[in-house]
Amino acid sequence: MTEDYDRDSDRCRLLDAALDHVAFDGWSETALRGAARDAEIPLERALNAFPGGGAELVAFHSETADQAMLAALARAPLAEMKVREKAALAIRSRLEANIPHREAIRTAATFLMMPQNAGLAARLLYRTIDAIWYAIGDRSTDFNFYTKRGLLAAVYGATLFFWLNDKSEGCTATWAFLDRRIGEAMQVPQVLGRLTKMTERLPFPRRPFRRPFRAGARG
Repeated sequence: MTEDYDRDSDRCRLLDAALDHVAFDGWSETALRGAARDAEIPLERALNAFPGGGAELVAFHSETADQAMLAALARAPLAEMKVREKAALAIRSRLEANIPHREAIRTAATFLMMPQNAGLAARLLYRTIDAIWYAIGDRSTDFNFYTKRGLLAAVYGATLFFWLNDKSEGCTATWAFLDRRIGEAMQVPQVLGRLTKMTERLPFPRRPFRRPFRAGARG
């Protein structure tokens, strides 16, 4: 008779234990085996918890980090904050929660930059950015939906790599960098909006389209 167990609990315990291994072994089956030993979970059960191996372990870590970030946002007075402040708080909360495991995040970034993991990297980044915008109240469905997510994805990526190499006390340099990037990104939709309104007022001639003249063409 097979012993009953909680697979979700196994996944959480294995992830916690794996964070001490991936800094040296990468997000690999080797790290998962080490996590199984540390968590005292039978190897067969550990492999069953993450049948996708290192890639699934990375994805689970990202999802867990997203949930922790959303929990932090839920505790914040978002109604009293500006959009740029909310977005900055979301990114900062996600990174701060991972300060004890910065090397694990570094190896995850390296793992996700491999060509074979490009699809996974794009999906995880999109989920994180989409979760941030939804949590801070964005309900856009027009072109702004994609513009906002593209801009914030660029800010998040740049801030992540700055943070990975930040030696300042309390990561103060990273938070200053984040505030600058957020400020710049928030200006882009406003500029695009003003340009759109300006072009709508321009007196473009309403003439039928004509093919350009080509030498030798007959009229």
